[in-house]
Amino acid sequence: MEQVVPWLHLAAALFVLAFVGYIAVEQMRRTVAVGRVAALERNVLAQQLERVTDARRYERERTELSWAGLRKFEIVRKIPEGGGVCSIYMRPHDRKPLPSFFPGQYLTFQLNIQSHQRPVVRCYSLSCGPRSPNFYRVSIKRVDRTGPAADAPPGLVSSFFHDRLKEGDIIDVKAPAGQFTLEPAGSGPVVLIGGGIGLTPVLSMLEGIVEAGSGRETWFFYGVRNADDYVMRERLQEIARSHPNVHLQVCYSDPKAGEAPDGILFHHSERVSVDLFKRLLSSNNYDFYICGPPPMMKQLTSDLEAWGVPEGRIHFEAFGPATVRKTPTAESAAGAAAATIEVTFAKSGKARAWTSADGTILELAEKIGLHIDNGCRAGNCGTCITALKQGAVDYVSRPGAVPAEGTFLPCIAVPKTALVLDA
Repeated sequence: MEQVVPWLHLAAALFVLAFVGYIAVEQMRRTVAVGRVAALERNVLAQQLERVTDARRYERERTELSWAGLRKFEIVRKIPEGGGVCSIYMRPHDRKPLPSFFPGQYLTFQLNIQSHQRPVVRCYSLSCGPRSPNFYRVSIKRVDRTGPAADAPPGLVSSFFHDRLKEGDIIDVKAPAGQFTLEPAGSGPVVLIGGGIGLTPVLSMLEGIVEAGSGRETWFFYGVRNADDYVMRERLQEIARSHPNVHLQVCYSDPKAGEAPDGILFHHSERVSVDLFKRLLSSNNYDFYICGPPPMMKQLTSDLEAWGVPEGRIHFEAFGPATVRKTPTAESAAGAAAATIEVTFAKSGKARAWTSADGTILELAEKIGLHIDNGCRAGNCGTCITALKQGAVDYVSRPGAVPAEGTFLPCIAVPKTALVLDA
């Protein structure tokens, strides 16, 4: 019995030591876990502070480095991209720093074209990321010079950029503008959709997400006819390879003989559509950004709404005399073919009875030989803004930004009552 007692004491001591060791190890594990959590929290906080600081810095740059009116830019490079598209790289002629911009914005150009007495104004979306400190880039598709005989018919300016302007030439440019924008450092999932040359603003958005180091879920749908129209191919593929959060989906609507989806060159032999989104996306809980031909945008916006996507999460950009979404009041006015409404241009002393066949007020002015400065012809750039002295107008599509009271945008407006304009 006397020999058993020491062994009991030894066993008890070992048990106490083991228990103390267990407590110490658990305490160490908890300390390490708490330290890891604290480190993660510090890292998240640091990233949040960095994003806030970064956003404030770029907002300050946009404010301090921006400019009013026209600024002289020098063309430094012209790069053919294929598909009739040429990228124009430009820097300020004064070599002063450039402000950042919101991805999706555009530049407004005022060009002196020899065949025209007045300067011609056009808007082109920026196709680069917002943090390119030394240059801006626009990518312009050559457009055939067809269509109505207006002051500056379609294709006039794109041909001028392609054929007449060369490296070293100086052009007049307004600061980046536009409401079709994306916050690159945001965290919500997005779907970026480009059709044809409508690629450019959504490419700028994609570049902005990449530059910001954002890991947000990003789907990029690009619709073209076939390989002949596929531009920026290498860059898009590079981004998709290097960023697992970016899902590139290229659609050929009219593949050539021998072209078949391979998951690398292109992914689908069909048009970009909401049916395709339903097959690939986990839900409709995304912000959708769309730029492309008007029929494509009109179909997609309608189908997205039918899918239950809230209107506030469907963002689109339109350039040119085309309607994406008509307002009911404007459709009623445009449908009243027999109605005539008197429009008086007070400054020029001209007047005309408007009917729906005359189109917008800008088109009416052009028919009677009256020039109103304009750029996008889609209610985005604000170049055509005109004072409204009497009367009221309806818009045939949603303006990019609502004009100040007492003014309106003739390029997308029709008369609601008799008008007197300061034009």
